[in-house]
Amino acid sequence: MNILRRGGNIPRILRSCQPQSVLRIGSPITSVLSRGFHAGPALWGIKSQILKDVGEGITEVQIIQWYVEEGAHIEEWKPLCQYQSDKAVDDITSRYEGVIKKLHFEADDTVPTGRALCDIEVVDGKYHDDNPPHESQAAPEPAAPTPESQIVAATQAAEGSTLPQSSPPSSENISEIPTSKHASLATPAVRGLLKTHSVDILDITGTGKEGRVMKEDVLKFVETRDSPTASLSGPLQISSTPDTKQTESEVKLTPIQSAMFKTMTKSLNTPHLLFADELTVGDISSIRKKLASDSRDPKKITLLPFIVKAVSLALNEFPILNARVDASTPEKPKLIMRAKHNIGIAMDTPTGLIVPNIKDVASRSIFDIAAEISRLSALGKAGKLTSADLGGGTITVSNIGNIGGTYVAPVIVPTEVAILGIGRTRTLPVFDEAGQVTKGELVNFSWSADHRVIDGATMARMGNRVRELIESPELMLLNLR
Repeated sequence: MNILRRGGNIPRILRSCQPQSVLRIGSPITSVLSRGFHAGPALWGIKSQILKDVGEGITEVQIIQWYVEEGAHIEEWKPLCQYQSDKAVDDITSRYEGVIKKLHFEADDTVPTGRALCDIEVVDGKYHDDNPPHESQAAPEPAAPTPESQIVAATQAAEGSTLPQSSPPSSENISEIPTSKHASLATPAVRGLLKTHSVDILDITGTGKEGRVMKEDVLKFVETRDSPTASLSGPLQISSTPDTKQTESEVKLTPIQSAMFKTMTKSLNTPHLLFADELTVGDISSIRKKLASDSRDPKKITLLPFIVKAVSLALNEFPILNARVDASTPEKPKLIMRAKHNIGIAMDTPTGLIVPNIKDVASRSIFDIAAEISRLSALGKAGKLTSADLGGGTITVSNIGNIGGTYVAPVIVPTEVAILGIGRTRTLPVFDEAGQVTKGELVNFSWSADHRVIDGATMARMGNRVRELIESPELMLLNLR
């Protein structure tokens, strides 16, 4: 009678069975009975997964999507959710193995650091860390005695009993389990499109892998939603009294917009010095055409890699423009000089303006710079830039000309003292050295500098040096490594 020693409630339950119910010792019913009886202490506890500091001074993140649902099992170091900060998009992995008991936030919610993301039921005593027990971490109530019908049914299945079987449940009593709201997946770019068109992701059936909502799904949904429901009959009627009432709606800032709000507000506390110049880029255009005809290298070399390299070469002569201001002690501000040229490239992405940077430009060739710009651009469009790509910049180049515009007054990043804005390349008539009118390719450079530490003469000399290197690219050969 080993089975009767599992717990004190078993004999009472056995007595409650019908007289014809027969339980054989050692039968599979043992596994059924043992689930409902616990004579020892609780075996499970609750751990809260806390959002830790993700670095770079980030104090909050936005949940993009959950990879798990409440009631699902999760293993250690498996992804829990995907988040987006003002710096990057990344995954948060689980610190525990167990069952997801509660998700404290939904997709698109903003989570401050230090808050619990979710509660996970784990084996009691398996984890010993600084995470205090959750208030719900109490021993679960003893399971209710297994109903007689379950014992009889299990006995029949295990032993082939001839007892009458109950009728199968009616299909009318079976309800379909609703799809979890966390199951809708989409990239940050698609989520930006959803916000633009005011569409709820739960209203769209994704056609991508694992139900992921694609860009085409959103556009098709919007087209169907906004199409007229019935064709107009008769001639078009134009209202003579248009509705002039204004409507307004509140929209929360995205994490990137929130970061830009804070950063630019802080930046404009810095006195800006503006310096503009006009450059001819005909010689570089000729080099680019020759490179494009060289089938041995498929990379597309634009003007930007040449400009980035020229800025780095000029910084060797004017290192103060690669520094940052330390005003932590207002009465004794300091300059922090930096040896590496980590040149930021301002990029327009579906989620907003971001500035990844090319590390140690001084040690890279123009081909290397072009390849890195291409890599960062692809990651930015996919919303997959990491904190390593975005952190540590020392000076920024913003190429507004690839969108449009001739002039720009760029705003300095708070941790830098200078930024270069590049306008659109234009073809205009110019005079050559012989005084003859010829075709010229011109572009405007607009510099902004921190006027607390950079004077106009230093900025002008730096700008002139960059112009010399761009207009006579052969001068770069003297300094290339």
